[in-house]
Amino acid sequence: MTLRIILSSLLTALLLTAFRADKPAAVQLQRLRCELLTNPEGIDATAPRLSWELSGAARGLEQTAYQVLVASSPDKLAADEGDLWNSGQVTSAQSVHVRYAGQPLRSRTRCYWKVRTWTSQGPTAWSAPASWSMGLLNYLNWKGRWIGFDRAFPWDDETTHARLSARYFRKEFQAAKPIRQATAYIIGLGLYELHLNGQRVGEQVLAPGPTDYGQGVKYNTYDVTGLLKAGPNAVGVTLGNGRFYTMRQHYKPYKIKTFGYPKLLMQIEVTYADGSRDIIKTDDTWQGTADGPIRTNNEYDGEEYAATKEMPGWASAGFDAKSWLKAELVQEPGGAFEAQMNENMKVMETLRPVSIKPLAGGKYILDMGQNLAGWLRLHVQGKAGQQVTLRFAETLQPSGELYVRNLRDARVTDVYTLKGGARETWEPRFVYHGFRYVEISGWPAGAAPTLADFDGRVVYDDMPTTGALTTSDATINQVYRNAYWGIRSNYKGMPVDCPQRNERQPWLGDRTTGAYGESFLFDNSRLYAKWLRDIEQAQKADGSIPDVAPAFWRYYGDNVTWPGTYLTVADMLYRQYGDEQVLARHYDSMRRWLVYMSQNYSENGLVTKDKYGDWCVPPESKELIHSKDPARNTDGVLIASSTYYHMLDLMRGFAATLGKTKDADEYTQQMAALKTAFNQKFLNRESCQYSNNTVTANLLPLSYGMVPAEAEAKVFQNIVDKIMVENQGHISTGVIGTQWLMRGLTQRGRPDVALRLASNRDYPSWGYMAANGATTIWELWNGNTADPAMNSQNHVMLLGDLLIWQYENLAGIKSAPDAPGFQRLEMKPTPTAGLTFVNASYQSVRGLIKSSWKQEAKRFTWNITVPGNTKAVVYIPAKDAKDVQESGKKAASAPGVKFLRQEGERAVFEVGSGDYAFVVK
Repeated sequence: MTLRIILSSLLTALLLTAFRADKPAAVQLQRLRCELLTNPEGIDATAPRLSWELSGAARGLEQTAYQVLVASSPDKLAADEGDLWNSGQVTSAQSVHVRYAGQPLRSRTRCYWKVRTWTSQGPTAWSAPASWSMGLLNYLNWKGRWIGFDRAFPWDDETTHARLSARYFRKEFQAAKPIRQATAYIIGLGLYELHLNGQRVGEQVLAPGPTDYGQGVKYNTYDVTGLLKAGPNAVGVTLGNGRFYTMRQHYKPYKIKTFGYPKLLMQIEVTYADGSRDIIKTDDTWQGTADGPIRTNNEYDGEEYAATKEMPGWASAGFDAKSWLKAELVQEPGGAFEAQMNENMKVMETLRPVSIKPLAGGKYILDMGQNLAGWLRLHVQGKAGQQVTLRFAETLQPSGELYVRNLRDARVTDVYTLKGGARETWEPRFVYHGFRYVEISGWPAGAAPTLADFDGRVVYDDMPTTGALTTSDATINQVYRNAYWGIRSNYKGMPVDCPQRNERQPWLGDRTTGAYGESFLFDNSRLYAKWLRDIEQAQKADGSIPDVAPAFWRYYGDNVTWPGTYLTVADMLYRQYGDEQVLARHYDSMRRWLVYMSQNYSENGLVTKDKYGDWCVPPESKELIHSKDPARNTDGVLIASSTYYHMLDLMRGFAATLGKTKDADEYTQQMAALKTAFNQKFLNRESCQYSNNTVTANLLPLSYGMVPAEAEAKVFQNIVDKIMVENQGHISTGVIGTQWLMRGLTQRGRPDVALRLASNRDYPSWGYMAANGATTIWELWNGNTADPAMNSQNHVMLLGDLLIWQYENLAGIKSAPDAPGFQRLEMKPTPTAGLTFVNASYQSVRGLIKSSWKQEAKRFTWNITVPGNTKAVVYIPAKDAKDVQESGKKAASAPGVKFLRQEGERAVFEVGSGDYAFVVK
């Protein structure tokens, strides 16, 4: 043993002895996560990042050091043996994204870890253990062959409305000895369900996550030790179509991608108690059939299930499969194999319907009381061969019949054929619907259907809800609830635009700012990190980025506002989750896009290419999504150039963060030149109006810092005048302008105007939707009167920065701009006449944040919670700091509170972690 190793071992031993000699602090370490996932299986990050939270009752809790142990077995971890990594005592406050720096991690390695910390309140005990496992890191680790049936069967239909039955595959095998560990790795395309010995593996649905399968395919990993046994075993996999065998075959193939027939690659690796190993893998010894109960499954058109075709025991050992076919070896899809590092979808909630009403012809209309995305589970009893048909819609006609014109040609119909006998329960496997109402026909005679016969199954990505917010304004509360339902409806392994019609595409422009607002309601970090990978894979070699990614539709429109979402989502992940890695990973691709746009669409110092304008500017006509009045539509070159300026600014920040000083200087120079050309072209220096003086035309350069200092006040006043005078206090921006509207008004001293927009209940407004029965957010401001082809009742793109404003400006919950990932909070609520209280909470990446304020006639109260290992700068509405009390004491002398300065009518303090109760009289 070398002297260095001896000294290192002695130092570690001394540290451990010293640690144990201290009394553990009353501090808890909780929410241990690897790559922000809880105990993930089968990851492919070879240097994964570890995170934890600190909590304690005392104020001012700060971490000063940490020690992480990673072991190859639970026993070694329990014995404090970090054979994979012992970080030793690291002097650092970092508790989020601590990068593993131990032994090289190889395929299949199982890792068990724990952490302890030194804090301002003393050392902690070891945390409870957590774990992760490595996936298959090398292509050669995959031992199986791709199997499937590369053809349709006689009962299938491959015309435009594709009707392709599910494929079933099975394999029996022997486990000759007691099993110590068994792990399943599976790529089932388009969608799969995995069964072992007759039991379904996992709770995921509609797995795996969708990708452009020619670029990358996701695999899932499961610990299946408890499902196998010594002796005979069986594995069964059902394959659905998903986005692989596309919903519209042979329809505009130049536009819509399809990837072939469903196919499967999987292996189960078994380690026996004596250490020997075995692999059960897909090959041509498997058996398969397409003549099972799922007769068709199509995301747009629905699923048909014939219970009379069920095959009891098909995924169990001993099943008679003589009639089954030999599985065929098929070509692999072409995309790289990638571990799925974001959550699969899951049934996240079950709703009971609120009413059921009869219609003529033996039909019934079921009302769920809520527009949702998922499916209906039914319970029915009748004779074999009877069929119950379920047809879905968001709204009803005046006659009470379904309104389906806005679904375009999506048939959205499920059909269940009864097997007869006892009461049967069924729900689909490989489709989802966006709906509130269901038309039921073919119900067995003898008894009318009742509410107890149906459940609404709410399906979206298995991510926790992180935020809650209520105010004294009922309209704001209803719109917030509608936004919550709309967002969860459109998380489908990727962020889609709508869940109901024949579209459901991941449009980039819908999430430019929306992803940021959504992050306060849901922990969407893994979903959007995955989506950035989708965008990266969709980028052309020349730098062009599509408007839809994954590029299921080949829409390369070469505009700025939609592809620019690539940068704004990366910025969101850095700002909200402290994820610097996404900046490093995607920097070169983002830079290549900027260069491509500049080289191909520059003229007179401006970027000229715009495709969509300020999408959905009110008042929309019945036929158009835009106003017919040209005075309300914003110049496309202004939109493109100002947005490009903002992209340069983001890239300048990314470059500075990544230490690319030369690049940052280059972006600064480009911004200066573009700003000069922009103001020469669009700014009327007499009136301080940009272009034709729309709110968006003035708001974008003001928000992006392009307006000369001497003109800022007047430009802002033009915006206010447009809203309050010309539009009588109503919104007049589309998707682009609304991304900056609420924050722009509030941060420049007119929160009253922002509150007016948020609380309106007449057209055009978010409240108008709620007042007209919406339970989600519409695609259009006039969604109840618009052209049926463009009036989805479940969209999120018009939210703009509303949710950001609610959390950051109303509640005052914001990560300080120079301390991403909530290392430090900037808590600056904006009490406004007409709003008497706001209660909000947010489970940040570092812990729970709360803000609850109440405004009374002569008293302002504000209760806050700051998570452990975090500080907050709090801005309290008080003309003098002496007027501020905290828990009954002068705030400036209260424990954990430090007075910083007076800013106008706000007293500014710094506080550490803990609970605080401020009062201003």
